[in-house]
Amino acid sequence: MTVRILQNPWRLLLAINAAVIVGVFIHKIQLPPYVPYIHLLVDYHFGFIKRALIGAVVALFTDKVPVWLVFALGGTTWLVTSALYARLFQKAFGFTARTLPLFVFTAGSPFFLKNFMHTLGHFDIYGCALAIILLLIPSGSLLFVATAALLAIVLVLIHHIHLLMYVPTIITIVVIRHYLSHGCNRADVAFGIVALALVSALFLAAQFLGTMPIPEADFVAYLKTRMANPSRTDLLQFAYIWYQPLAKEVADTWGRLPHNILGVPVFVLLIWLHTPLWRYLANLIPAGHFKFLRVWSVKFLHPRGRTRDC
Repeated sequence: MTVRILQNPWRLLLAINAAVIVGVFIHKIQLPPYVPYIHLLVDYHFGFIKRALIGAVVALFTDKVPVWLVFALGGTTWLVTSALYARLFQKAFGFTARTLPLFVFTAGSPFFLKNFMHTLGHFDIYGCALAIILLLIPSGSLLFVATAALLAIVLVLIHHIHLLMYVPTIITIVVIRHYLSHGCNRADVAFGIVALALVSALFLAAQFLGTMPIPEADFVAYLKTRMANPSRTDLLQFAYIWYQPLAKEVADTWGRLPHNILGVPVFVLLIWLHTPLWRYLANLIPAGHFKFLRVWSVKFLHPRGRTRDC
């Protein structure tokens, strides 16, 4: 039994990763969800404001928001994202004994599912889920570009920081899967430019026109009416973020930079520990597991090896 595990330890490592994730979840639900909870309270009651889409959707189903909803919604989104990734992995590589190490390294990476569990309830996982969806759906028509633009708009409405996080990822996916793989003409390029302009305009509107139009005290009073337990005033301490101008947000980011830089050596170590993953990916390419790369090379290159004009 021990010899068999040592010869093929990947299932054991996958089980260990699952146990770690369960442990992180148990730890998270014991912590006060300061930032995620208040985001579920904020909606469009006072007009268009930033960071309010998820709260507005929640408001369609309940007038009072319990604290446990943060973990229920966050956990469900995490599970959906995990399932989407598993489907993407199956489509790209398949689940075999040869590809299991790759699945363990990626699914168990602290940069991926474990990171989303550590930040359970925060909104960055929505960007990951929508990006994976774009990797799964057909990409041959402008409907794909329109879908990508719609998903980018949803992400900006969820949190405008997605313009710097997952909107660039979506743009990269669209460029590779649609424009490079299927070719492009002037109409396609014009459509993409208009879509990008719309997303950019929405970001500017959210950033500069999406601040709360009423005094903060009135805003907090409204949030209390949405709380299942209004006595938990400690969960409203971040109400000020709906009043911060861009200059203040930039200043806060720079203020936290010295502390965040302390974690750079840890990230360098983690990236180095991922070396087997990069090697494994490199070994899979000549073995033919990257089917989409072969399809891309056939469609994007002329028979004589020249690239298409775009």
